[in-house]
Amino acid sequence: MLAPVRILELTSKDLVRAEGDRAALSYRFDLQKAHTTGTKDDMIDPNIEQNLRAQLGASARISGVDEVGRGSWAGPVTACAVVLDPSNIPQGLADSKTLSAKERNTLYEPILNSADVGIAHVSAEEIDRLNILQASLLAMKFALEQLNTPADFALIDGNKAPPNLSIPSECLIKGDARCLSIAAASIVAKVTRDHIMVSLSQQFPQYGWENNAGYGTKAHQDGLKNYGVTQHHRRSFKPINNILCAPKTPDF
Repeated sequence: MLAPVRILELTSKDLVRAEGDRAALSYRFDLQKAHTTGTKDDMIDPNIEQNLRAQLGASARISGVDEVGRGSWAGPVTACAVVLDPSNIPQGLADSKTLSAKERNTLYEPILNSADVGIAHVSAEEIDRLNILQASLLAMKFALEQLNTPADFALIDGNKAPPNLSIPSECLIKGDARCLSIAAASIVAKVTRDHIMVSLSQQFPQYGWENNAGYGTKAHQDGLKNYGVTQHHRRSFKPINNILCAPKTPDF
């Protein structure tokens, strides 16, 4: 039976751990060899992890890593690392953005039950302190560290890998639409963060977070106008900062 998913919530005291970590290994793989000839960039290629294992060894643990919530005005940024079991890959994996909420929720439990999954969150407070890019990269790094068994190689969604990883890695632009393990990570990260925002919306129902996940919809903007900024809002983001810095209307 698979061990429980490990989830890390990062606070200021946890972040000092990053400073003494080993530099990332300067080992790179030619991912062109890991692609099926003729596969389009916007299609899942089931052979990426398989071909990497052919280079690394049959038992190599390949982790896909993705994050969600970078553009949200409130709540944490959430990252997920997933090492799929090659003999038990859930059917229907795809970029979470292309799936309905029902489809994501349907895939969520099968991924957790069949794969090694690590999840990490960086709070709005830390996003403001670090900036959203660095917070996202740090969440990815710590998600990898939350795996029950360390990965041997990380496939990172996007064009920038977290610094100071202890394992080799490679970036895949639009990786969540091209790579099974990154797609799985995108689904788990999205469902996990959506659950957090639904929970926060029960404490702060004025902003519509259960529907907009903290993004800048009209309902969220109306909530900000009428009720102001909460401790879960990202004060370094321009729309929130503009509200905080706006001149106050005097009461007569």
